[in-house]
Formats: sequence, C-alpha cells, structure tokens
Amino acid sequence: MSAAAVADAAPPKKGKKKLLIIVGIVLLLLVAGGAVAVVMIKRAQAAAEADGDAGASKAHAEEHAESKAVPIFVPLDSFTVNLADRDADHYAQVGITLEVVDDKAAQKIKQYMPAIRNNILLALSDKTAAQLMDREGKTRLAEQIRRETARALGYRVDDPMPAASGAAGHPPVSRAKKPVELPVTAVQFSNFIIQ
Repeated sequence: MSAAAVADAAPPKKGKKKLLIIVGIVLLLLVAGGAVAVVMIKRAQAAAEADGDAGASKAHAEEHAESKAVPIFVPLDSFTVNLADRDADHYAQVGITLEVVDDKAAQKIKQYMPAIRNNILLALSDKTAAQLMDREGKTRLAEQIRRETARALGYRVDDPMPAASGAAGHPPVSRAKKPVELPVTAVQFSNFIIQ
C-alpha cells in the first residue's frame, strides 16, 4: 500500500500546483484588467474634462460670434497722394478697406463715397513720410480715417486728443459725454507704399 499511497499522494500535489497556477493566472488577469480599467476611466475623465473645457470654450466662442456679427467690408479705390514733406517729394500709395457695423452703413458709405474719399485724401496729404513710417503712425492714420469717414457721413466726431482747456482759443472739453458709436468699426490697409 505504500506504493499506492505514494501514487495517490502524488496526484493531489499536481492538482494543487495546477490550482495554484490557475489561481495565480486569474489573479494576474484581474490585476491587469483592473489596471486597464483604471487607465480607461482616467482617460475618460480627462476626455470629459477636455470636452467640458472645449464645450465651455465652444459656448464662449459661439457667444462671442453671436455678439459680433460677420464683418462687412467696404473696399475703397487705392489712394495716391503727395505727402507734406518740405525737404523732398514723397508720395504715398495706400489701399484702404473699411469694416462697417452693418449693410445699412455699407450702403450709406457707398452713397457718400466722394465726400469720404475727399476727407481721406486731405488727411493723407497732411502727413509726412516720417509720420507714416512706423506702426504707431499707421495706427493713428487708421483712426483718423475712421473719424474722417464718420464726419463725411454726418456724424459729429471730436478729435481724440483735444488741445488743453482754454489753450489756443479752444473751449474747455467736458469728458462726461458718451462716445458716439461710429459706423466704421475698423480701417484695414491692403497696401501701404511710401516713396
């Protein structure tokens, strides 16, 4: 019996080993599955946060787009004008496009085009080449063109930097007035050549 006992004793050891290996594999699969689940959950949370941020950004962009309608541009014929330089003959060739608030303003600009072109030509011819060379000079010119266009359309527009109160015969300026909404929201330069 001792041989039979040894034979009977041996199979249970193999069964226990198999059982331990199977349990080990199952535990290993559970741990790996848990790790994969954790990674997937974290990715889903990150995607949800990104979608939430993107959703918030998209909502903000849509809100901003609704608040500012599609811009309407009115291109003007190119301007060529002699500049106010006394020491040399300089001229400027400038292409201008006006950005306006709505179609009604675009139509009004087209109706008043001769007066608008006149005011812009006078504004350009008062400048020297040095005044128009840097970015700041071009920015000031764009604002002046915006104001001159509004004046041609019949708007009362004050200069942005009036003279000191009472100086040079100018009456004191009160700052309590609300600025007038002008029909031209921006002036875009399509070309700017100074020679």
